[in-house]
Amino acid sequence: MSGKKVPVILDTDIGSDIDDAVCLAYLLKQPACELVGITTVSGEPQKRAALADAVCRAAGRKNVPIHSGCTTAIHGKVMQPECPQASVLSRFDHRAPEEFKPNTAVEYLREQIRSRPGEITLLAIGPMTNIGLLFAVDPEIPSLLKELVLMCGIFTHRLNGMGPSGREWNALNDPLSTAITYAGKVKKHVSIGLEVTCKCQLPSTDCVEKFKQIGGPLSVVSAATEVWSKHGHKVTFHDPLAATTIFKPEICTWADGKVDVDIKSELVPGMTLFNEKAAEKPHRIAVDVNPEMFFNHYFEVTSGK
Repeated sequence: MSGKKVPVILDTDIGSDIDDAVCLAYLLKQPACELVGITTVSGEPQKRAALADAVCRAAGRKNVPIHSGCTTAIHGKVMQPECPQASVLSRFDHRAPEEFKPNTAVEYLREQIRSRPGEITLLAIGPMTNIGLLFAVDPEIPSLLKELVLMCGIFTHRLNGMGPSGREWNALNDPLSTAITYAGKVKKHVSIGLEVTCKCQLPSTDCVEKFKQIGGPLSVVSAATEVWSKHGHKVTFHDPLAATTIFKPEICTWADGKVDVDIKSELVPGMTLFNEKAAEKPHRIAVDVNPEMFFNHYFEVTSGK
């Protein structure tokens, strides 16, 4: 890409799975990205904000606006109450968690999107709580976005062992918010689902060393990956894949249709269902990925090549 930068706001649960931090490092190094700001969601969002700040500062970016968001689901309890990767914060420059005011994320999102109608790409890579609240509080907001890109859902096939009862983590954490998010009338509503992102994996130990060698924002990510690797032997690049498609959509192949979210079932709330034959097709989903193209692009950008 060349020319004008793409304004992006990142909504993230950084600090649980490692891929959020891996994604943020990419956005900070992507020359075509104007990182407008970051909002955090899920348990201990202020610690998550501090961790995001540490990654930004390692990239030489001390002034990225970061806002702490919702600590729980609209309906139900939060499923990841702690931010385990915050344990690395003492090793890196960062603003303290208490410096981030609680529950400012939704209003920040609203103000930014309204101030730049038709310009902002909103990239949501955590539970959909902030987005669902935003769309519920201000139903005009979806129409004011340039694009909504989600790492969310499972759409084309449900492999054995893929997600609890065939559901994806971000979608099932807050099913009502997920449903509100997919009901939003966005000009370009894009999802990269678990069955596609799971094709982009590397061993955790390899990532720790590779991130450390590249340095910059990935120095923080390398330390956080050490925490992650205690229980995760692979790094799946779920969120970075979603981010890269904003700038290089040909990494994936796509299908248009309609996504429905199950919020009535007691067994599988948050299950996402894709209908490619729907009369209206407001949603675009990734159906496949070229992993080699993805990894080449990701490491070229983060290495500054």
